[in-house]
Amino acid sequence: MSPAAKPDVRRVFLGVSGASGALYAVRTLQMLVAAGVAVDLVYSGAARRVLQEETSLILQDDPSLLLEDGQDASLVKLWPHGDIGAPPASGTALGEAVLLVPCSLSTVAGIAHGSAANLLERAAQVALKEGRKLLVVPREAPLGRTHLDNLSKLAWAGATVLPASPGFYHQPKTVLDLVDHVCAKILACCDIEQTQVPAWDGGLSQA
Repeated sequence: MSPAAKPDVRRVFLGVSGASGALYAVRTLQMLVAAGVAVDLVYSGAARRVLQEETSLILQDDPSLLLEDGQDASLVKLWPHGDIGAPPASGTALGEAVLLVPCSLSTVAGIAHGSAANLLERAAQVALKEGRKLLVVPREAPLGRTHLDNLSKLAWAGATVLPASPGFYHQPKTVLDLVDHVCAKILACCDIEQTQVPAWDGGLSQA
């Protein structure tokens, strides 16, 4: 590699559906960008509504609204939810992983039954057929039998199911601590390092 050449930037697809838990998506995006990872970002219409209701943020066409001050917005490309012809819809252009955070149970059902009616579902189907990482983060509770069946189908097909269930062993002090705990797990599943949540040390730091 010549001195002027730059190493390839890691890239993932972050799809946000209409489940409650908008902050999980925002913090996952911020952690990815902080790690220098490029993100193909898709918000469904329902996800935009939940984002506004839960955070008062109104997402237009500028994803920098979701980032922390000073973060590199050029790493984020916001794609229309209905654009099934966008680059992430193809296995030749999709990044190394598809993260659905949070993932509504209706989206889980669609993917589990082979639907590719929008860019979010299409990217998930591409990940499955190409053998790439597909990680779904359901937040709903309780779960009915059909929900469990659909999640089981996705796990059987190769997806990682990571419920938005934060732990408490790190003694969280705020809601953001709980959210970050889940988001750190999401990045860990993709072997992406983050500095927001330290690795568990067996409780030595709390002794």
